[in-house]
Amino acid sequence: MAAQALALLREVSRLEAPLEELRALHSVLQTVPLSELREQAAELRLGPLFSLLNENHREQTTLCVSILERLLQAVEPVHVARNLGADLQRGLTHPNDSVKILTLSQVGRIVENSEAVTEILNNAELLKQIVYCIGGDNLSVAKAAIKSLSRISLTQAGLEALFESNLLDDVKRVMKTNDVVRYRVYELIVEISSVSTESLTYCTTSGLVTQLLRELTGEDVLVRATCIEMVTSLAYTHHGRQYLAQEGVIDQISNIIVGADSDPFSSFYLPGFVKFFGNLAIMDSPQQICERYPIFVEKVFEMTESQDPTMIGVAVDTIGILGSNVEGKQVLQKTGTRFERLLMKIGYQAKNASTELKIRCLDAISSIFYIPPEQQTDDLLRMTESWFSSLSRDPLELFRGISNQPFPELHCAALKVFTAIANQPWAQKLMFNSPGFVEYVMDRSVEHDKASKDAKYELVKALANSKTIAEIFGNPNYLRLRTYLSEGPYYVKPISTTAVEGAE
Repeated sequence: MAAQALALLREVSRLEAPLEELRALHSVLQTVPLSELREQAAELRLGPLFSLLNENHREQTTLCVSILERLLQAVEPVHVARNLGADLQRGLTHPNDSVKILTLSQVGRIVENSEAVTEILNNAELLKQIVYCIGGDNLSVAKAAIKSLSRISLTQAGLEALFESNLLDDVKRVMKTNDVVRYRVYELIVEISSVSTESLTYCTTSGLVTQLLRELTGEDVLVRATCIEMVTSLAYTHHGRQYLAQEGVIDQISNIIVGADSDPFSSFYLPGFVKFFGNLAIMDSPQQICERYPIFVEKVFEMTESQDPTMIGVAVDTIGILGSNVEGKQVLQKTGTRFERLLMKIGYQAKNASTELKIRCLDAISSIFYIPPEQQTDDLLRMTESWFSSLSRDPLELFRGISNQPFPELHCAALKVFTAIANQPWAQKLMFNSPGFVEYVMDRSVEHDKASKDAKYELVKALANSKTIAEIFGNPNYLRLRTYLSEGPYYVKPISTTAVEGAE
């Protein structure tokens, strides 16, 4: 089969309009194992196929792209970089986006290979064309170009090629295409900056990070909303947070939140700014961030009072992030009855809001109430028990009611709440004393899809592995939990059939 493919490939290279031969080659390649093609890689002459891409014939281009996708998998990235550089360069300027995507997929293979990547770094024109692909209309092409440039920048030589040559001028030129392209370049710069302190230094020296931050704190509310997402990505790294703090950016964001009350357009950017602080708190110290920027906590509580579901959703998500570790829980506890009232609102929304907001509320509740066994103390357990009673008159029944609704996402989210509290003795007592709850946990017929079966299994596992469960649930129920656990999430009980005399 591989020999037949090679023969057809030679035939294609001799003909001016080899459409029939291309169809035949395409068909044969579907049946040739990649291992056979790799054995013949040295004999593959791909230049003629690339040349055929230059002709304005749609079917021919489609066939060539498909054939090249298959054949190039058999060729080592180093060989592609050394022998097909000019073809790749032409591919990046081709009017057909499928050719650009094919070419960028090969660039992607090359930049992942430490030996091959140097070939690209020495090809200034090819690098320039990759940069210009960021400015195209096709998002897939732009994303592939960003990914390749980001990967190139992982090395010192790559950083120098991008930031210490004329290529930086090309990047700045591309940025001027339009707003969308400018944000794509910012996305690339943030990706590179996030790698290391050295990468961030190259990016800041280029002036592009400063430009991003200037737009973040500028007057255009829509631009702010877009830029805060990228700045939040930068803040995921320790060196990124340090830089933002040193430059006074975190203080500026806090001041913008303070002034949001008098800005009629603040709803455009406020959710992103609050999310930024939520992530900052959980990555550093919830206590320090909340003490230094009290407006953050204040605004989260305010947003839960909003009539806008978007604002409520962001506030709920942020509370979930903040309460996901013990220090964050203690920060929330310090707000006293105010937090208990907030929990009541979350409980109300979990029951009455749209499905999407219900799920966000349930996820936040799971996050707030979970305490790893090794971190549990009497004080923390008393705190979560008190919080639980604030959610509604009968929280356990509330979540059980939600779990019985015919929506798998809601069912799983409610099971997740039970799983979050399953290792806490007060919750185990509530479950045991709630009529029918133990049977509900053991009943496999309730779950019909894989996600639900997995979620129920996690609940059983959390209960069965708790040190207090045997004492609270009793040994017979404990053994039933262990049996469920050993049978796995997808066990189906065999149906026994009994023969009855006279039955047909």
